[in-house]
Amino acid sequence: MMAVGVLDRSDPNAAEVPGEQQAQPPAGGPRASRVARWGRSLLALGRPRTASARVVFLLVVIVLVVTLSARSQAFLTASNLRNVAEGSVTLLVVALAMTLVVRSGGIDLSVGTSLDVGAWVVILAMTGLHLGWGGSILVALAAALAVGGLNALLIARLGVSPFLATLGVYFVGRSVQQVGTGGGANVSFRNAPDAFHQFGVGSVAGIPYKVLIAVAVALVVWALLARTTFGRRVDAIGLQTEAARTVGIPVRRDTAVIYLVASVLCALAGVMLTAGLRIYTPHAGFTYQTDAIAATFLGAALHPHGRPNVPGTLAAVLFLEVLSNGLDLLGIDFNLKALIRGAVLVLALALSFGLARRGLGRGVRA
Repeated sequence: MMAVGVLDRSDPNAAEVPGEQQAQPPAGGPRASRVARWGRSLLALGRPRTASARVVFLLVVIVLVVTLSARSQAFLTASNLRNVAEGSVTLLVVALAMTLVVRSGGIDLSVGTSLDVGAWVVILAMTGLHLGWGGSILVALAAALAVGGLNALLIARLGVSPFLATLGVYFVGRSVQQVGTGGGANVSFRNAPDAFHQFGVGSVAGIPYKVLIAVAVALVVWALLARTTFGRRVDAIGLQTEAARTVGIPVRRDTAVIYLVASVLCALAGVMLTAGLRIYTPHAGFTYQTDAIAATFLGAALHPHGRPNVPGTLAAVLFLEVLSNGLDLLGIDFNLKALIRGAVLVLALALSFGLARRGLGRGVRA
């Protein structure tokens, strides 16, 4: 009798049969032995961590809410809670895109560029191509595929580091915006069709359209990662790329799909931003890019296995928005607000990761 720790293609996280570690070496030779070792590594990375990170995060949130409620009577009102929900939409969609990428072991520093492309192209399509607002949205989402496609080419095909590849794409996108807007000037769209404007500010049964869209995106990304074969392949790629490739997972193809999907999601966030504000501000996506990275990693610290996940990202995004909203209600100076916000975020991240058994670093390729 022999036991081989070979990964099941349909379940990269499948547990080994008890007793396999004491069995004889695999009959497949060195390659089978390597697969067995990689399989055990995958399982080791997946062991649950303690709940300390989640407890600390909950305590930080409670302290934050109690403090802001005591300092501002408007904080817990229905209208302000609606503002928090609406204000978190753009960041949430971008953070979900980042969650998908980081879960696969990568990083995307061009999510802000994809957002800017969506926000800008939707205006160009309506004013320059004279398309309807529905067709213009589709054109904007398609244009963002150029950003995701370039990332996919550099990373999946040419083997460039995700950090360097997406950083390069970010700089290219930034330069294109500078040239296309005459040095970074805002592009006003005050005469936007009312139906398009309602896409960003309208509501149904008291719930803003964009909140419903963000919730739908969150559910789709959650289902994609947690309930599909593709999601299991993403996990395998993120945890052990070489093991995933060895057992037959199409690493290049799946990596390309991940970056393409991420770019489209960010473009959707940009479209909703333009619809609500009726103006395009070059490089606005950069702010959301940095916050999306923070939300993704903070959310990962809340996961039992230290993995980027949709519920954790959602909780982190709401935390950041509540903090920002509360500081606005207190009338904090803009520069001081940025300092306080950064300090609280660093504290939350430090405590969450410091009390966790393992950080996320082993799951991210620079």
